[in-house]
Amino acid sequence: MLNEGLCCGAWAMKGTLLLVSSVGLLLPGVGSCPMKCLCHPSSNSVDCSGQGLSKVPPDLPPWTVTLLLQDNRIHWLPALAFQSVSLLSTLNLSNNSLSNLAAEAFYGLPHLRVLNVTQNSLLSIESSFAHALPGLRELDLSSNSLRILPTSLEKPWENLTVFAVQQNHLLHLDRELLEAMPKVRLVLLKDNPWICDCHLLGLKLWLERFTFQGGETDGAICRLPEPWQGKALLSIPHELYQPCSLPSQDLAPSLVQQPGSAPQDAQKSHENSSGQQDPLECEAKPKPKPTNLRHAVATVVITGVVCGIVCLMMLAAAIYGCTYAAITAQYQGRPLASARKSEKMGSKELMDSSSA
Repeated sequence: MLNEGLCCGAWAMKGTLLLVSSVGLLLPGVGSCPMKCLCHPSSNSVDCSGQGLSKVPPDLPPWTVTLLLQDNRIHWLPALAFQSVSLLSTLNLSNNSLSNLAAEAFYGLPHLRVLNVTQNSLLSIESSFAHALPGLRELDLSSNSLRILPTSLEKPWENLTVFAVQQNHLLHLDRELLEAMPKVRLVLLKDNPWICDCHLLGLKLWLERFTFQGGETDGAICRLPEPWQGKALLSIPHELYQPCSLPSQDLAPSLVQQPGSAPQDAQKSHENSSGQQDPLECEAKPKPKPTNLRHAVATVVITGVVCGIVCLMMLAAAIYGCTYAAITAQYQGRPLASARKSEKMGSKELMDSSSA
């Protein structure tokens, strides 16, 4: 049934494409190639790269499946920027001047599979991005100025398989964002100034499970704190992460304990310039929780095995001692019995001789 559904979907896509192409041939005003662009009807691609464009061409052919807009000066995408090319599957917007990626700009693109927005000036992306592009499979946000990513998405990104954010300015990445990508198989994170503190522990745990299940990643290299500078996030043991303090928007980054930092340094940072102690110091801190259930289970199992071996050794020693004592008593009893028998025989001979 699944194969029949895929075949029907493919034929429907081809039929729609053929219909749109036919309309473009019958109506000269529809589907004409934009100025400064090269149109290839045989491959359903339009190449507008490197033409100094400041906006998306408005008269794109409706049969366009691949649109190349890289190496231009596009700095803004209006709502429904690609509504005339609803069959679009691959969109390349790399090396432009985009600082924001509004979800509304990509409405009406149900077939978009690959989106490349590398080498722009993006500062963030919206949490509704997955809702606008539910069928997207590859998203490349590399070489931008991203400082923060959404902590979660409005809906799971069910079909995304490639997620690339290397060469940005990311300090942290929330685990919930990656958990909203159930089919992702490649995650690229390198060349970001990662702060490997308690807030990045969730990412570490997710990456461990991700790689164990066969996923691929280039890893995250720590920039701070100093003890972990230049080390891979996955190489830092769980136990070296200090528990996070109570969540607060007003909490300064300097108040967050880093793995390997001394408690005295953290206590000093809570004091203000007037010498008074910060009120947050008096608030109750959450108790540390076990960071690794597998270590706890392994410890219990090993302890049980050791205790069992010790008990068996004690039982063997007891059996050996009892056996040795029995054998010793048996051999020591035989000479004593022989002596008593000889003594009795001697006394009997003495009595017989006296009576004679």
